[in-house]
Amino acid sequence: MFRSNCPIATTLDLIGDKWTLVIVRDMMSGKKKFSDFIESPEGITTNILAARLKNMVAHGLVEKRPYQERPVRYEYVLTKKGRALHPAMVEICKWANNQIKDTWVPPAWFMASS
Repeated sequence: MFRSNCPIATTLDLIGDKWTLVIVRDMMSGKKKFSDFIESPEGITTNILAARLKNMVAHGLVEKRPYQERPVRYEYVLTKKGRALHPAMVEICKWANNQIKDTWVPPAWFMASS
């Protein structure tokens, strides 16, 4: 799965695609259901979302829980491992706000240390 044992390369292999951190951001904002993620402004497609969620579950970033029996529907919540991404995401936001013009500043609750 990983290109090498380099910590940067392995982390990028796991979360370095276009969508994974956006999904993590949405989960940190309270989104749990598949339909919630589809509504995000970035416009992820259903097939990509399904693949990313499956990968995130497989690697222990997210837990998949049934919330409805008929038909079975699932919600997705961050595990401790997934929540541990928060400090890195805060630093990415700070960097972007300082280096990339017109990026929006995340809410204070998100930028607060966990």
